[in-house]
Amino acid sequence: MSMEIRYGKTRVVFFRLARRSAPPFAASVDIDVFGERFKASYTEGDNTEVVATDTMKNFVYATAAEFTGRTLEAYVTFLGRRLLTTYPQMERIRVTAAEVPLDPGHSDDGSSDVVFRMTRGDNAVAHGDFAREGTDIAMTHTRSGIEGMRLLKVTGSSFAAFARDAYTTLPELTDRPLTILMDAHWQHVDARAFSGEGKGHAGVDEVRRSLEHTFHDFDSKSIQELVHEMGQRLLKTFPSLVAVEFSAQNHTPDKVAEGKDDARVFAEPRQTFGRIGLVLRR
Repeated sequence: MSMEIRYGKTRVVFFRLARRSAPPFAASVDIDVFGERFKASYTEGDNTEVVATDTMKNFVYATAAEFTGRTLEAYVTFLGRRLLTTYPQMERIRVTAAEVPLDPGHSDDGSSDVVFRMTRGDNAVAHGDFAREGTDIAMTHTRSGIEGMRLLKVTGSSFAAFARDAYTTLPELTDRPLTILMDAHWQHVDARAFSGEGKGHAGVDEVRRSLEHTFHDFDSKSIQELVHEMGQRLLKTFPSLVAVEFSAQNHTPDKVAEGKDDARVFAEPRQTFGRIGLVLRR
């Protein structure tokens, strides 16, 4: 009988706030720990080597206070290295951080560095896998992303000339509005680009702008073609990326009435959504 050991802490949420010196930084952190040295806790109830998950929670809070960077990837790198340096019984770990969105708002005096909105639905994510390699700590896998993007445009999309049979009721659609819910993830060639310590870091804001620009200006014949174009442009714009991945749902609403001129009325779509996935690698 074989065993694979994994335990950790989930959804450790923090808000790092400063009055003027730095913008807010907030995240929800998950930690997964792997290692044979915790086997006795499972087989014998011996917790001698176990780092309590409550201790992990406090460790996240402490490192958030010490961290001086501004990106999720840099924080994931900082936290992962500190965990393995502090706890030698941890052989491998995975650190995942999800952004708690805080966008600048406006106060009565016109400033935008005191008031922040907490209304955006999508959020950045980052995770890194860390392992010991001799006396060194290596980051063995990284992944960044934006999850929960909702994009709508009123023109520039179609879906026609698809396979038809006795079960097909969908009409061919040209110049339709398009609404999608999308997750986009990307992987850097090396860990230094991921963390921002080296050249080529693909920042979340830059990637989001690229995706939004492609969504706006590309006249697509399907969502499949749209996400492929998004991926091609990302790989061209960011040579430091080795792979991009998309998971998209078609949330396009149903037309229910015609208005004056070119206005049309749409109802919320039925809750059965088409799903499209794509991974592009160099």
